[in-house]
Amino acid sequence: MSKVIVIGSGFGGLGAAIRLAAKGHEVEILEKLDKPGGRAYVYEVNGFKFDGGPTVITAPFMFDDLWAAAGKKREDYVQFVPCDPYYRIFDHHGKAFDYNGNEEFILTQIEKWNPADRDGYRRFMATTKAIFDKGFVELADKPFLHFTDMLKVAPDLIKLQSYLSVYRYVSQFIQDEFLRRCFSFHPLLIGGNPFDSPSIYAMIHYLECEWGIHYALGGTGALVNGMVQLFEDIGGKLRLNTEVDEILVSDKRVTGVRLKNGTVQTADHVVANADVGFVYDKMLKKQHQSFYTRTKMNMMKYSMSLFVIYFGTKKLYREHGLSHHNIILSDRYKGLLTDIFDKKTLSEDFSLYLHMPTLTDPSIAPEGCENFYVLSPVPHLGAGIDWTKAAKPYRDAIMQFLEDNYLPDLQANIIAEHHIDPLHFRHTLNSRLGAAFSVQPVLTQSAWFRPHNRAEDFENLYFVGAGTHPGAGLPGVLSSSIIAENLIGAASPSTRPSIPEQEVRLPL
Repeated sequence: MSKVIVIGSGFGGLGAAIRLAAKGHEVEILEKLDKPGGRAYVYEVNGFKFDGGPTVITAPFMFDDLWAAAGKKREDYVQFVPCDPYYRIFDHHGKAFDYNGNEEFILTQIEKWNPADRDGYRRFMATTKAIFDKGFVELADKPFLHFTDMLKVAPDLIKLQSYLSVYRYVSQFIQDEFLRRCFSFHPLLIGGNPFDSPSIYAMIHYLECEWGIHYALGGTGALVNGMVQLFEDIGGKLRLNTEVDEILVSDKRVTGVRLKNGTVQTADHVVANADVGFVYDKMLKKQHQSFYTRTKMNMMKYSMSLFVIYFGTKKLYREHGLSHHNIILSDRYKGLLTDIFDKKTLSEDFSLYLHMPTLTDPSIAPEGCENFYVLSPVPHLGAGIDWTKAAKPYRDAIMQFLEDNYLPDLQANIIAEHHIDPLHFRHTLNSRLGAAFSVQPVLTQSAWFRPHNRAEDFENLYFVGAGTHPGAGLPGVLSSSIIAENLIGAASPSTRPSIPEQEVRLPL
């Protein structure tokens, strides 16, 4: 039986571990932290359960297919419920725009802003299906290991105008500036700037409208726990508080890992769900890497980081016009994004994602209390901002803004609070430059240009997660786990467990 070590227990690592265990491999996950989940870590404060993230579950069929690959049913482990609306998006005056999967409902919302954009939205949606079919169905779970792989799809990508940014693509169909923002913000969910992320990411809106946005009852942590239980049920092993110090190499093959405590564990294959930049910078000795790889990794652009405040209140805020997922957009939208991604300065204004999960699931807070987190995109640590000094005033400014505009008397009612900033992403999550989503999704860092799913210098080292193809977000990292499964293949038939045959549904 071949041995596979998976470094990290984020969604990509868990997905790959489950699939490989189901294929008959002996799989062990090594997790640095005291809980599984990686970026989906759960913070527990004064009876509140705060999901570290991600909180937006799209493509639920991918989880169903993962459980089916192991001969199980997802609903026996974790329950999904749909969110409606998907998002409530506020302009800088506090006027809201809702959308869900009902086109007629969306058109009535558009009518409130600019009736002329109704037809434009229909045309926009008609084009996003083609982008989805090419970018997700056909390419998301296919490795781009050779440049010829890129050449084969280049004509289709050009035909689909992938050279345009998402914002420019949407602007071909939508006239109203605020509506353009509503239909182009999605790259921010995966670490990209709508003004330079390729238009192929416009498919996210189609994905949402086709399959909905869901919430896992008990929080994202319940989904992580369900995946861990599934992994252990089919024979996998998870070791917490186990940090990998080095990936060991001999003759262009990885042979295993050395832990922080000096212990060596051997393996036939290693799957890294750790940040790809961190792996090349800290876990692999430079003499084992080619000059090309070292140069390529040093030239990579990384995503923005995040400042996130998790807070619980002793007061309910059910009558203040908020939804489960709320997006509050700054008036200075493009300028703010330029400050974050290009100038790398911390602005006085901000755009926010406000998560209010107790509207859907009161169980994650004490009775009569409300559970929130508020997220603000900020520059990564290449900006040189001293977060030991900047965190407190930035936190105060965000909370005062929420109190003044959305949550009256907020700060007097807070009874639980925790925050994370770029230093957390660097020190706790081992993310290069404290980037929240690893390698930034721009055209020149997509598909073949992205760090490959199989390392170029080593024939049995594989990457899953946000930093490799196809990128961040739950559909992306789960797709990367399918790629790893296919590249490694099944264990020998004599060692494979008996898994009942189940139909695997694909988004055709």
